[in-house]
Amino acid sequence: MGGLSIWHWLVVGIIVLLLFGKGRFSDMMGDVAKGIKSFKKGMSEEEEAAKPAPRLQAQPPLEPNADRNLQPMQDDRPQQ
Repeated sequence: MGGLSIWHWLVVGIIVLLLFGKGRFSDMMGDVAKGIKSFKKGMSEEEEAAKPAPRLQAQPPLEPNADRNLQPMQDDRPQQ
């Protein structure tokens, strides 16, 4: 009662073939392959974009300010 017989599998197979057909199934698999290729291409482009520019690597690091009497900037907004 709980198992599927050969007739059940044949009916399921016929329904799948009617819904998808040979051409539709191969088209879907081709679309899946194109999606995987474009995903891999996007991931490799993202890794290339994440690398810093070579000119930024060549710059020396900034030196800290030697003035120990630093003051905050004066507020130049108009008073209300």
